[in-house]
Amino acid sequence: MKIFHLPDLGEGLPDAEVVKWHVAEGDTIVEDQALVSMETAKAVVEVPSPFAGKVKKLHGKEGDIIATGAPLIEFEVSAKEDRGTVAGKIEVSDEIIKETAISASGKASGIKVLPAVRALANKLNVDLSIVSATGANGTITADDVKRASEALNQAGPLEPLKGTRRMMAITMAQSHSEVVPVTIVDDVDIHAWANNGDYTVRVIQAMVAACQQEKSLNAWFDSAQLGRRLLKEVHIGLAMDTPDGLFVPVIKDAHSKDAKMLRDEINALKTEVSTRTIKPEKLQGATIVLSNFGKFAGRYANPIVVPPMVAILGVGALRKEVVVVNNDPQVHPVLPLSLSFDHRSVTGGEATRFLKILIDELKK
Repeated sequence: MKIFHLPDLGEGLPDAEVVKWHVAEGDTIVEDQALVSMETAKAVVEVPSPFAGKVKKLHGKEGDIIATGAPLIEFEVSAKEDRGTVAGKIEVSDEIIKETAISASGKASGIKVLPAVRALANKLNVDLSIVSATGANGTITADDVKRASEALNQAGPLEPLKGTRRMMAITMAQSHSEVVPVTIVDDVDIHAWANNGDYTVRVIQAMVAACQQEKSLNAWFDSAQLGRRLLKEVHIGLAMDTPDGLFVPVIKDAHSKDAKMLRDEINALKTEVSTRTIKPEKLQGATIVLSNFGKFAGRYANPIVVPPMVAILGVGALRKEVVVVNNDPQVHPVLPLSLSFDHRSVTGGEATRFLKILIDELKK
């Protein structure tokens, strides 16, 4: 017997979701035949078979989450004996387990619970970090778990996050735990633009200019080694909202493309995202991100910096505003900008210089 474990499908991702099995137990398959479609890193990837043989067991059904390195499928490839595995002994204990949990707010708290109560919580799908303890010395009791379970049931069924939304939640949690975020905001008067100006392209071109002049924001930060890498190429991630969650396809080498090339690529990426045909490599490698959140609503925001990047620019809703020109009040179009940066890597001076360059470019 051969066990094929789920390989890493992209840049150290911890798991993937089974979208569709292409084989069934009992099928005879050949090497490199498509086994299963897995969703991870906001893309659907087909996993080929590393063996030729007979499928004996599929680990997981459609919709299940499989951890990277966990068994995915078992094959019968020869007459060799299946060595199998030995299940460990389950011990019963009355010792109170003490551990630290992190709440949704990021605050650490202590948990005291008996193994039997923990087992009950697992059975009822109750997260012990949200249970109020009433037992002696702050110990969680079975009744505490049951009350929490009843409250959850009254709130309605849990909707597990899958696919893109699940990856988004993991990424946001990573950002919250690692990045030291700071956001600065400003407005730019775009009265000089033609009425048919392509806002997204103009902002991308201004970002390229700012990245080339203030390189500190076009960088990756290594948290483990406390170091940064200043990057020559400008690869701009473009945040796109969809019913399935947030996608950030990447415009590679934005610095080498003119306005028409940028617009054509943006249109192509939008189509690939909406049809879920975008390839994983087109969702990786961004050096800085642009978020046009203002297309829906909102003037300013604090966009989230996603490691290893150190900056993201948010563009708010375009508005008309009275401005003073040579002591004369005039109505001009104004574009609000929100620049978030990782203060571990970027200084306030570097960030404000970047924003000033960006504004000067957009005024042209």
